[in-house]
Amino acid sequence: MVVASWLGWTLDAFDFFLMVFVIKDVAHAFGATKVDIAWATTLTLALRPAGAFIFGRLADRFGRRPVLMADVALYSLLGFTTAFSPNLTGFLMIRALFGVAMGGEWGIGASLTMETIKPEARGIVSGLLQSGYPTGYLLASIVYRNFYEPLGHLTGLAPWRSLFLIGIVPALLILYIRRHVPESPGWSSAHARTGTMLNVLRRHWQLALYSMLLMTAFNFFSHGTQDAYPTFLQVQHHFDVRTTGNIAIVYNIGAILGGWSFGLYSQSIGRRRAIVLAALLAIPVTYLWAYSQTAPMLALGAFMMQFFVQGAWGVIPAHLNELSPAEARGTFPGTVYQLGNFIASYNLPLQTGIATAQHENYSIALAGVAIAAAIAIAVLTALGPEARHVKMAAEPAKA
Repeated sequence: MVVASWLGWTLDAFDFFLMVFVIKDVAHAFGATKVDIAWATTLTLALRPAGAFIFGRLADRFGRRPVLMADVALYSLLGFTTAFSPNLTGFLMIRALFGVAMGGEWGIGASLTMETIKPEARGIVSGLLQSGYPTGYLLASIVYRNFYEPLGHLTGLAPWRSLFLIGIVPALLILYIRRHVPESPGWSSAHARTGTMLNVLRRHWQLALYSMLLMTAFNFFSHGTQDAYPTFLQVQHHFDVRTTGNIAIVYNIGAILGGWSFGLYSQSIGRRRAIVLAALLAIPVTYLWAYSQTAPMLALGAFMMQFFVQGAWGVIPAHLNELSPAEARGTFPGTVYQLGNFIASYNLPLQTGIATAQHENYSIALAGVAIAAAIAIAVLTALGPEARHVKMAAEPAKA
């Protein structure tokens, strides 16, 4: 279950982050501006709440396993279809639909895993699951660096289009899930009928509102430090494909290590303390990350920034599932997460617009969003609840 859920989020993120490397190329292909193409990521993020709700309700009603397979099939098909976008309108529509499929995966995979594993393993598994996101980014960085032009020559398509052909590969995960992954022991059809989402929100509206605000800050923290960074390296520092890819590989290794470290650490010091610590440590790194002038120093700053950004994020799968009402665990964590994503979906056009107004200077836009998001996360987390020792349905009842 852990392997399947981690792979599902990794491959989902891989397709999403291919987009951030080719914004300039797609804009050129369709005769558009970089801000126009940045809206593709906004549409993807904005539609993720719809996917989280739709697939989450299906998972609560029909089981985690079959719905997870359906979701993987859909995002694989849409990722592949991106390569054949006929024009800007078609491209934006496909990426919007991809957002629906992308939004469904995280909540289902996280609930499937957290309902199954032992309580004492939640911290490290939480960090492992969330590390799938930077792992997907890392894979996209490697593919972009090494196969951008070779795939174009091989397929006869524009290089950016050829990258999206790889989007069909995640469909192979369906075979693994079908063969090796059982249904969550925390789900039953009888239990599912007792918790409609409307009833859950009526009873837990304060928790839902708090969780949505927290995830808004978290999504500005991640997307504000990730999505515009390759363009920052390409446009402001004029780095080529290889240098940009190398720096992206370095900071995604930092992100993976950060998620593992703080996820594990949260098991002993608590979820809230681990999140607050990671968020506050990101603030002094901001100058090195956004204002350095050489590739080695930018790589070092980006490694440290993503270590702390994804360190905070590494606690979230466990934290949200522990806070979630048990009868809607397939829907609640993913929905509040993606509603936060919806609010933060304007991040890339916002940062790109600020940079354009500053004559292609991205440093102010990057640093401003990162610091504001880190402060918001620290305050909201410190004031919020924690349920680290809650018992989930998968845990054996005492006699």
